[in-house]
Amino acid sequence: MALFYIIALLLKNNSVVDIGWGLGFITLISILHIFFPVLYIRKILITFLIVLWGFRLAAFVFARNIGKTEDSNYARFCEKWGKRFFLFLFFKVFILYGLIMLIMAYPIILVFNSDPSVLTIYDIIGVMLFIFGFLFESISDYQLAKFKSKPENNGKLMINGLWKYSRHPNYFGEVVLWWGLFFIALSSNYGWTGIISPLLITIILTCIYGIPSLEKKFKGREDWEAYKAKTPKFFPSFMNRT
Repeated sequence: MALFYIIALLLKNNSVVDIGWGLGFITLISILHIFFPVLYIRKILITFLIVLWGFRLAAFVFARNIGKTEDSNYARFCEKWGKRFFLFLFFKVFILYGLIMLIMAYPIILVFNSDPSVLTIYDIIGVMLFIFGFLFESISDYQLAKFKSKPENNGKLMINGLWKYSRHPNYFGEVVLWWGLFFIALSSNYGWTGIISPLLITIILTCIYGIPSLEKKFKGREDWEAYKAKTPKFFPSFMNRT
């Protein structure tokens, strides 16, 4: 994340921090392979899933941000922090991302630091949850990007596809896949302690940063309030949807 901070300064665009999120986990798991070189099925499995997720997320964020101006939140931070902006940006954004990343990676570390064993029912449940969440997130991201790419949709709300069943289907998918990784880690030594990871991402996205900031942004808009009245915030509902 310190490297991405330097990249952000050179590009004068702090939004690259989101690209570093996915690539950071790939870097972390590569380092784990150096310290724990013995391969076994669960380690290979979780490596494949993290690399798949990390590259998909990084590529998506890169495609979304290329040619775009910096997120307006950073201009607000600059005004708020004044001369201390660059120092606060380093610690309160980039390094904070890195610390959260380490906590999130705890189930992965548990897998790497455990003795080899055959796959269990927890692994099967975990993979199924991960695949479901990964597809839910990827499809909803694609649908939103395609919607925004059309000039006639500028300023409009995305209310079709998976966005018809949840106001934040991408965040729902992200949370589900991290619960899947937790289940994969359950068969490791002290695997149950890995629950801190999915709990953290669930709290961050639903209560602190993700959903609250977006809901606040659209609050008061007539089309948003109508959409909000009939569409669940987080957990999708496929009942009585037309």
